[in-house]
Amino acid sequence: MVKTKQAKQPLKVARRRSKIHGNGVFALVPFRKGQRIIEYTGPLISHEQADEEYSGDIESGHTFLFTLNEDWVIDANRGNHVAKWINTGCEPNAVAYVHSERKKKPDPKKDRVWIEALRSIKPGEEIIYDYGFDFEVKYTPKLLRTWACRCGSPKCTGTMLKGKKVKEVMRKHPNWQKGR
Repeated sequence: MVKTKQAKQPLKVARRRSKIHGNGVFALVPFRKGQRIIEYTGPLISHEQADEEYSGDIESGHTFLFTLNEDWVIDANRGNHVAKWINTGCEPNAVAYVHSERKKKPDPKKDRVWIEALRSIKPGEEIIYDYGFDFEVKYTPKLLRTWACRCGSPKCTGTMLKGKKVKEVMRKHPNWQKGR
């Protein structure tokens, strides 16, 4: 396991109860479009280790893992990292970017994930980004419901899952949200 470095920064966000789901992260100061909000941190583990330790999580509808690159996953299950509490939503005000070293051969262990503002964000506003999960499993109505989106937006798709497989399930099962 490799530790990621967390940049020193003044408190700009706080974890609070969210109307979307459980805990959320809220702005304490204004953020302008393009501004870095917070780094998503945690120990680095291999994809194999993530699969070994958390393979059953696909059925839980919950994860604190963030795929960093082809080699590493950030495991925010360990430690008290505030960014892990950022909720997903279909009208996000933030986006997660992976930043690599600016070298010919960057070290994958030094990649970092920053949550950045997509638009101006006011103090008190919940920080939201679109998780855009795309799992390498067969998608079913049950899986879409397991990974339900609760953002409440008029544009809500109803699920955190993205991609062609989601659209196929929704087309084949128009009442997929009702459940069986």
